[in-house]
Amino acid sequence: MKPVRSGGRSLFDSLAFLAVLAGLGWLIVAGAGDLHYNWQWYRIPQYFYRIDHGVFYAGPLLHGLAITLELTGWSLLLTIGLGLAAALLQRSSSWAGHVVARVYVEIVRNTPLLVQLYLLYFVLAPILDLDRFVVAVLALAIFEGAFAAEIFRAGIEAIPHSQWEAGRALGLSPYVVYRCVILPQAIRLVLPPLTGLVISLIKHSALVSVIAVADLTTEGRNLIADTFMSFELWFTIAAMYLVLTTSLSLLVSVLERRLSTRSIGQH
Repeated sequence: MKPVRSGGRSLFDSLAFLAVLAGLGWLIVAGAGDLHYNWQWYRIPQYFYRIDHGVFYAGPLLHGLAITLELTGWSLLLTIGLGLAAALLQRSSSWAGHVVARVYVEIVRNTPLLVQLYLLYFVLAPILDLDRFVVAVLALAIFEGAFAAEIFRAGIEAIPHSQWEAGRALGLSPYVVYRCVILPQAIRLVLPPLTGLVISLIKHSALVSVIAVADLTTEGRNLIADTFMSFELWFTIAAMYLVLTTSLSLLVSVLERRLSTRSIGQH
């Protein structure tokens, strides 16, 4: 039996994807037609930007997108810090540290993000006088950090034990072994699942609209309340999230290939 050529398979996958998109588009148009919906796509560009006397002004959707990116960026930094700390505590010799990290991971992973967001906003924020944006960052980081902890722990445990023995044989301290030997190798292993985590973080950021953070989803809801263009705006917002997550996936794929190439070159 002759093997299937990759070019033919790629063409088939592309055609299948286009067929699915065409089917979804037909269902949407047919459903809207039954509702006698009046499409107003021509009004969407003004909510991205406007140019007045040669001056560029960002619209609500771009403002919301900027807040979403800022929210995701700060949350990601805290997520990585919390996840790595919890992973190291679970592997530490400290009984108390192990218990604290394990309790944190289990409680956060098994409760809804929305509930955690409400608890932080209505309980912790008034006590500490926290801004709603800070609350949103903390809620997302705490939630995703629990999942990041398991990703980092699995990546560290996947490193062969001989690497630890080699570090100790060279007289390196445990901290130096982690920093210079184990973590650089673990990064290559955890990069794909971390990409999925970041994509999840971007999508989960839409939940902060419930506490009125002016992210992309909140701006879209406000525009829908003003214009009643539900279909056009929700499809536009969904496309913007899709562009964000797809671009991130492509970027990480390129990074993975470079890391693999560099690893092969070193060997």
